[in-house]
Amino acid sequence: MILHRYFARRFFATFLGVLSVFFAMLVFIDLIDQVRRFAGAPLAQIIGLTLLNVPQGLYRILPLIMIIAAIALFLALARSSELVVTRAAGRSALRALLAPVAVALAIGVVSVAVMNPIVAATSKEYEARAGNLSGHASVLSIANDGLWLRQGSDRSQTVIRAGRANLDGTALQDVSFITFAPDGTPARRIEAAAALLTRGAWALTEAKVWPLAGTDNPEAMAEHHATFEVRSTLTPDQIRDSFGTPSSIPIWELPRFIERLQAAGFSARRHQVFLQMELAMPVFLVAMVLIAAGFTMRHQRGGRTGMMVLAAVLLSFGLYFLRNFAQILGESGQIPAALAAWAPPLAAIGLSLGLLLHLEDG
Repeated sequence: MILHRYFARRFFATFLGVLSVFFAMLVFIDLIDQVRRFAGAPLAQIIGLTLLNVPQGLYRILPLIMIIAAIALFLALARSSELVVTRAAGRSALRALLAPVAVALAIGVVSVAVMNPIVAATSKEYEARAGNLSGHASVLSIANDGLWLRQGSDRSQTVIRAGRANLDGTALQDVSFITFAPDGTPARRIEAAAALLTRGAWALTEAKVWPLAGTDNPEAMAEHHATFEVRSTLTPDQIRDSFGTPSSIPIWELPRFIERLQAAGFSARRHQVFLQMELAMPVFLVAMVLIAAGFTMRHQRGGRTGMMVLAAVLLSFGLYFLRNFAQILGESGQIPAALAAWAPPLAAIGLSLGLLLHLEDG
């Protein structure tokens, strides 16, 4: 038990050291990128944007940090002959791996449960601040009662609510339009059975229009139209881009968001795959530790150490590429979401254990 605690403490300290190095590197790189992107903005705002954007990048490269930390740990243990002493004491390599694997699993669980919501909050705040600086804000929001759109110009602003929509948000059903004057007072309300986004306008069917400005009885002035047109500055690309990335939604809220997305008529396959990917993250980190162990746990023998480290890094990058490829297949509907998320790490764990058994027990 004491040996397990020792290995766990060594691995966690190594992981924190590698994490700190990558954090400093990402802050420096992202700061330069923000200065280039928002030239002329105050330095305090640029530093704030950098600190909000770095957690997302750090979370994205967490598997890389894990493989480097594991390689550094096993190389240090091999260099000091601690692994040789451990084997001489009757502990097999697989038993010596229990502590690093448990630490990697715990880091993965904490990352998904705690760091994921933090990254989602910082990403959302970053997008909001960056949108204010660049003048491009999100125009769509999914809520329990449907979806909401916003469009406007210098002369008026219009809020759109729809009960359902097609996959790209250009065909709405059970739709309401409320137009506001420049001073913020409501000017017109429209209820329609359906609305279709055309070039520069919404084409409404079975519409009822209430003028709200300059009248005490809007119902008396209401008009019915079989077809009606409302000018719009929105494009299908703007609506699709307003969904943002699934990573901007905390994992605890993601299942409910998927339900709302499906109820509104949109495809939630991308978010379902992302949810499964996040749930499989602890297993993926364990796979990274086992890959590192399979190539670097053996006693150092001259120049073979560099080749073993290179092989471990290349294999981990190959696994990361395979995971991203499986994610693309899952998002396109070629394979189920659970298979796309869980197959690569489980396969990597199986192959790594086979390699360890072959090397240790021959």
